[in-house]
Amino acid sequence: MDEADRQLLRRCRVQLVRELQVADLWDVLLNRQLFKPDMIEDIQRAGSGSRRDQARQLITDLETRGSQALPLFISCLEDTGQHGLASMLRTSRQAAKRDPEAIRPRDLQPVVVGPEGLGLEEPRGVRQDPPKLTPGKLTPVVLGPEELCPTELRPEVLRPDMLRPADVPSGGFGGVCAQQRPRGNADLAYILDADPCGRCLILNNVNFSPTSGLSTRSGSNVDCEKLRRRFHSLHFEVEVEHDLTAKQMGQALLALARRDHGALDCCVVVILSHGCQASHLQFPGAVYGVDGGPVSIEKIVNIFNGTGCPSLRGKPKLFFIQACGGDQRDRGFEVVSTAPEDRAPGGNPEPDAAPFLDKSGACDQPDAVSSLPTPSDIFVSYSTFPGFVSWRDRNRGSWYVETLDGVFEQWAHSEDLQSLLLRVAHAVSEKGVYKQIPGCINFLRKKLFFRT
Repeated sequence: MDEADRQLLRRCRVQLVRELQVADLWDVLLNRQLFKPDMIEDIQRAGSGSRRDQARQLITDLETRGSQALPLFISCLEDTGQHGLASMLRTSRQAAKRDPEAIRPRDLQPVVVGPEGLGLEEPRGVRQDPPKLTPGKLTPVVLGPEELCPTELRPEVLRPDMLRPADVPSGGFGGVCAQQRPRGNADLAYILDADPCGRCLILNNVNFSPTSGLSTRSGSNVDCEKLRRRFHSLHFEVEVEHDLTAKQMGQALLALARRDHGALDCCVVVILSHGCQASHLQFPGAVYGVDGGPVSIEKIVNIFNGTGCPSLRGKPKLFFIQACGGDQRDRGFEVVSTAPEDRAPGGNPEPDAAPFLDKSGACDQPDAVSSLPTPSDIFVSYSTFPGFVSWRDRNRGSWYVETLDGVFEQWAHSEDLQSLLLRVAHAVSEKGVYKQIPGCINFLRKKLFFRT
């Protein structure tokens, strides 16, 4: 789906969720091959299964169904007698084609509010004459960092090798070591002392069907083996699944969520695949099965929420995603790095796909969030951040996984998960000519230290 149609759907999302009669649409959507039967079943099971939840999921998934998805959906609305919604979408689409700026999010100018009214802040660095004070009037003053935080009062920036106040026992600094940091305090850190610590499922999609239009992910098996060994060394019971369709991916994840994790302390899911852009409320992007079917990251994460996986309530659930999202599907263009260490002999890095990108702020957030359980104890690490591609070397694997493995090997014995991922982001951002920076979404309630 092109960006104009995507923006249009998001602008009309609230009205569609409120008025869309989904029960009348299922057969028509199948007949027009806009969705497959298993996709329809997933939409029908969304949330609590209410009409609004189904409508919301249908609009979300519609964005992944190709360039003709919106006109086909409009025809489906007309076929089921929902002429008001069909007319609204068709008219808005025609107007957007005439004036593309009408659907583009507007940039807002920050203003400084003073007693005299509203006025734009003067650019920094421009010297002005001192304001003339008038009795009885107050003059707004814009304070810079020097006035807000004088040098002698500024907080000290702690280096990674320095102890933090939270890490120091009440007795002072004497005898402090890594094992005495917050990892042993259940109020400050998750306790990971079970053996095994938890289960780790790796889904590694390498060989895609010709009809999917997706290329073979050379180098992904290298990533898979590195992560299998790494999480095994961190006391996880590791299982690996190769080349699953979108439906099989969902089944494997559901099977993991339905197992009893009562005696375990953590759960890890790793997905290595191609990706695409997808509308979302909290977790962006989607990953492809080998059949070309997308599975949204939001759906994957919600399989493991407190309702779907009660034996993991209050326990950390970690997701590592080596994939991208966007309209490009791994075009395979190559770049030459100026840094010798970023290249393997005879190979150049290639992108998995285009990045996760969501420019719109127009979605039914109040309505959607009210019916979505607040995620807790969840950490999602993405190989790339919105607006950037994720690079993979054919021989050495992806920059993200290679760096993640190296950082965990060197620092996992003494640093918490967030600190480790900061090191990964810094190291990956310095690689190559074309840049990449990993990102994460953190709903953990405490620090997490791996068992080493």
